[in-house]
Amino acid sequence: MIFESISKTEHEEVVFCHNKDAGLKAIIAIHNTVLGPALGGTRMWNYASEQDALNDVLRLSRGMTYKAAVSGLNLGGGKAVIWGDPGKDKSEALFRAFGRFVNSLNGRYITAEDVGIDVNDMEYVYRETEFVTGVHQVHGGSGDPSPFTAFGTLQGLMSALQVKFGNEDVGKYSYAVQGVGHVGMEFVKLLHERGAKIFVTDINKDAVQRAVDDYGCEAVSLDEIYDVDAEVYSPTALGGTVNEATLQRLKCKIICGAANNQLASNEIGDEVQRRGILYAPDYAVNAGGLMNVSLEIDGYNRERAMRMLRTIYFNLGRIFEISARDGIPTYMAADRMAEERITAIGKLRLPHLGQHAPRFHGRRAG
Repeated sequence: MIFESISKTEHEEVVFCHNKDAGLKAIIAIHNTVLGPALGGTRMWNYASEQDALNDVLRLSRGMTYKAAVSGLNLGGGKAVIWGDPGKDKSEALFRAFGRFVNSLNGRYITAEDVGIDVNDMEYVYRETEFVTGVHQVHGGSGDPSPFTAFGTLQGLMSALQVKFGNEDVGKYSYAVQGVGHVGMEFVKLLHERGAKIFVTDINKDAVQRAVDDYGCEAVSLDEIYDVDAEVYSPTALGGTVNEATLQRLKCKIICGAANNQLASNEIGDEVQRRGILYAPDYAVNAGGLMNVSLEIDGYNRERAMRMLRTIYFNLGRIFEISARDGIPTYMAADRMAEERITAIGKLRLPHLGQHAPRFHGRRAG
């Protein structure tokens, strides 16, 4: 079953990490390193089974390959998952044990934070390996990537508004934001600053209340978010929320958010297109965090990062052009754009072996 799963997704390498003393059970998946070393975050989640953890890391790492490729980065796709409850199971030993496994890959995989992980956890990983991004600024890192992911999502939104409505006036429209975690809250803040009407929901009631109090949002229930009469539906939590059950309820004209794997299936993507809803492909929209941390490899500069994030607007524009030109759904156009770049560069390069891994300028683990 495991080899069958890996075979279907064409991964280069999958590493199962176990340290009984530290309580570590983790999987690192390297999907494709033709463009460069695999960079992708580590997610900590209390999975129902080992197969669920494997399925998640395979899906997420493949998405990182496409995200890096469509964003024009010289990076491959990788991801890691730690099986555990982020509210109960974190420890210095666990993250340092994980860091040793990352280090053993000699730069083929570079990690960062993701769902259930924060910059403090990355500090422990960083003690064991230099192949970490998103560490605190005192180490030459960029810190929390959430504001950059949110700003990049805004760029993708503006591109979608331009195509659908002929303008980029964010404040003219209403938004149903599903999820107000780190990225979702930053995105809500940006929408609020531009005068937008915002509906929010989240399993975390305190976060919802903060969005109401600080940004004037209107709170709705977890299920009600799909029925909100808003021009834009913005999934910013976990994936798969655009599915057979929810699509028929959505009243939006645009789907644009920061969550990964928003479409439950390609068939759903086809139906989104048929219904005249403009889907802004998730991995092109939410690439801001990856773009930002990628700069740590050569020496981080915030101004350079903000300039790079603005390319998301143009990347989305190119995807929409391919979709219109070839008569295909936007999710397919994004894949085509990414695959063409991987194929072209692949003729020049071999998979990244790690022995010439990038050195992080001005940084040293310890």
